[in-house]
Amino acid sequence: MVQADSVIAAVRQALPDAQVEVEDLTGGGDHLQLKVVSTAFAGLSRIKQHQLVYKALNQELATEAIHALALTTSCPQ
Repeated sequence: MVQADSVIAAVRQALPDAQVEVEDLTGGGDHLQLKVVSTAFAGLSRIKQHQLVYKALNQELATEAIHALALTTSCPQ
């Protein structure tokens, strides 16, 4: 289980300008939906954008504190 604040902090450490929304899909804290908006995604494929977020959450994913992650990424408009 992971807290939304720690997920936001981890993403913002890797992507300082990121706007991050976290939704706990099951109430258990390990199935999350994230929406991440960052200028760092400019010119990157969706796969590369997601890889940046996965890298930021590597520890949480490796320990299965986050068991499932639904991810939406985009650049600011």
